[in-house]
Amino acid sequence: MVQRIAVLGDGAMGIACALILASKAELQVTVWSPVEEYGRQVQQKRESFRYLPGVVIPESIKLTLDLSEAAIGADWLLVAIPTVYLRATLERGQEVLRQNRSAVVSVVKGLEQGRLLRPTQIIAEILGDRPLVVLAGPSHAEEISRGLPASVVAASRDAYWAEQVQRLFGTERFRVYTNPDPVGVELCGALKNVIAVAAGICDGLQLGDNAKSALLTRALVEMVRFVEAHGGRAQTVYGLAGVGDLITTCISVHGRNLRVGREIGRGRKLNEILAQMQQTTEGVWTARAVYERACQLGLDMPICTEVYRVLYEQKAPLAAVHDLMTREAGSEY
Repeated sequence: MVQRIAVLGDGAMGIACALILASKAELQVTVWSPVEEYGRQVQQKRESFRYLPGVVIPESIKLTLDLSEAAIGADWLLVAIPTVYLRATLERGQEVLRQNRSAVVSVVKGLEQGRLLRPTQIIAEILGDRPLVVLAGPSHAEEISRGLPASVVAASRDAYWAEQVQRLFGTERFRVYTNPDPVGVELCGALKNVIAVAAGICDGLQLGDNAKSALLTRALVEMVRFVEAHGGRAQTVYGLAGVGDLITTCISVHGRNLRVGREIGRGRKLNEILAQMQQTTEGVWTARAVYERACQLGLDMPICTEVYRVLYEQKAPLAAVHDLMTREAGSEY
């Protein structure tokens, strides 16, 4: 039986997911472009040239600027819109999207500014009650769009829907595990981008491998604190969505948040760096949201706090390192 998939978003992850799904004969994939000017160029070139240059979008994937054409009658909605644009984009298409009652798969990472909501909370608020599954893990779109192996998790409180997404996406090159903790998975996806900025600063300052290893290890402690404070599981942090995605984000040549941190460590100003970035750098916006939430809950998150201060209070990176290294020492556990 043929299933129709509507992919909302023509960025790197949206196209990468579309390529995985379109590799299966029983799936019909349509990608909706929320930005008309760019979407027309993608249609003409059959390439998401800004985000995945050189990756050809096959004719089996339908590209459209018409949300109704993509969403009405689709069996699945896959949301691949950056968090910073998510609410406005969904609200713009709310009338059409509410006509579709299908399950939603979210590959969005981050936290909403101000209200500090997770992506699936935003989706549920705008589109109404429906099955929601989070798909996340170490999965740079630049690699999976070229068929390189990756393993991720499909997370839902309802095992049935997690298993459905596992079957929907699973291929010999894209391995999917199920996970019962969507809260933890989403929060890991947000937090790891903040830590990637810190890892990049570490690289930019040329602090060495020992410092970076210590940074990532202690960052996991902060991630566990934050996840557990929101009802998620520590076990999730030590899985693919947590430590797996953290490693990838903090070492990969494709890591946008890592790149921003490196440039800051080399002495460049944040606004100058962002002006030259073509893709959304979620860690920059998420750093503020995480800091505000940690303050509200009284959570001790020194690394995330120092990232916030460097990004938003113009604190010198070396001063942030000094303050982290000279904090009162205690037991590792």
